[in-house]
Amino acid sequence: MTDKITFLGGVGTVTGSKYLIETHNRNILVDCGLFQGFKQLRNRNWKPLPIPPSDIDTVVLTHAHIDHSGYLPLLVRKGFRGHIHATTPTRDLCNILLPDSGYLQEHEAELANREGFSRHHPALPLYTQADAEACLKHFRTHGFNDRVDLGEGISATFIEAGHILGASSILLDTGNNKIAFSGDLGRYNNPIMHDPAPITEADYVLVESTYGDSVHPQTDPEDILEAIINRTFQRGGTVIIPSFAVGRSQSLLFHISRLRAAGRIPQMPVYLDSPMAINVSELFVRHAAAHKLTQDEARAACDVATYTRQSEESRKLDTDLMPKIIISASGMATGGRVLHHLKTYAPDARNTILFAGFQAGGTRGAAMLAGVQKVKIHGRYFEVNAEVQNLHMLSAHADADELLRWLRNFSEPPKETFIVHGEATASDTLRHRINEELDWSCKVPEQGETVRLK
Repeated sequence: MTDKITFLGGVGTVTGSKYLIETHNRNILVDCGLFQGFKQLRNRNWKPLPIPPSDIDTVVLTHAHIDHSGYLPLLVRKGFRGHIHATTPTRDLCNILLPDSGYLQEHEAELANREGFSRHHPALPLYTQADAEACLKHFRTHGFNDRVDLGEGISATFIEAGHILGASSILLDTGNNKIAFSGDLGRYNNPIMHDPAPITEADYVLVESTYGDSVHPQTDPEDILEAIINRTFQRGGTVIIPSFAVGRSQSLLFHISRLRAAGRIPQMPVYLDSPMAINVSELFVRHAAAHKLTQDEARAACDVATYTRQSEESRKLDTDLMPKIIISASGMATGGRVLHHLKTYAPDARNTILFAGFQAGGTRGAAMLAGVQKVKIHGRYFEVNAEVQNLHMLSAHADADELLRWLRNFSEPPKETFIVHGEATASDTLRHRINEELDWSCKVPEQGETVRLK
């Protein structure tokens, strides 16, 4: 039997990453993420996989973001009994993110049932916090450049990707083929994370394309942050930053701490209002060896903020309308505490809603950046009169030029390059650039497509 790869997610969209590799006697799943964004995408999370989870032997995880790891609790609940291989920081992050994901889904279902804004009676969570905690027992951890034996002569090597703490590219060697999975690639010359490490040889490559059709601005993010914070303060307003708990929140704290230390912004209070982001920040300090900052530098960045762990503390932020900065999950405003802050602060033109990276289609973040006048939260519509901005340059994803830079590390063209993890325009634009600039054979696969590897 020849090797096969089936694209179970992460194609035509930046979410739901799942790639099934079938060899003569092993079924390996690389990434196991949740679909997010448009409802038709989220509905895929409820549909069964084309392979019984009990028939999957192993999961190899590139990193901890929910669009790459968030389906794991359901996979285990439905019968997966194998190991989940990841780096140690990725496992530590999943210890935080996955139970939180289960809790949020239970909370959203309970809120929907109590307030009656769901069409389902009763509304049910996709999985529970207990489901998430059960799946954590399946993790096995490794370091960067570790070559992990998956059995039957198959191995996986974890290669630093520079995206977030613990993020990896994966080189899977089936014995017949070497398959490189870029995972989510980080930026070059990032002040916090290391550069993506090169892979030089593979028969097949799967490369992400989140920003496959664009190049990040070269503007210094601290200059933009300074201008936004100062003009909001002068209006007597508050800056609300919907932020990804992993990576982006810590990057924002780093830049805000530098601005404050240099006297470039007022000494207005800064709040990190996300228990998950707080816990991740503690990991960020503990795993200093995994990024460029020392423990003291990481601690100083995190100490710029007041941590609000309790929900009562979070609610008080919406009653005290003095100017401040609130960093709160989630990054695309799809859930979490930031929704309650948006209800309070989005209608007031003195305030600023500041996004900090890519906003998938169908999310509130994408809608607000597109200029909607009202946004639906918990079954009700709220006006958006606040200034809305996005810090594109703070994205943890490589842009199109950086993706090409990573691909140029290969000593020979792969037999085929698959463009994944991107919206349709971004993926096809990157496909065209790879074809034109590298003269490689490449394609954008379709959801559910199976390809036999030569």
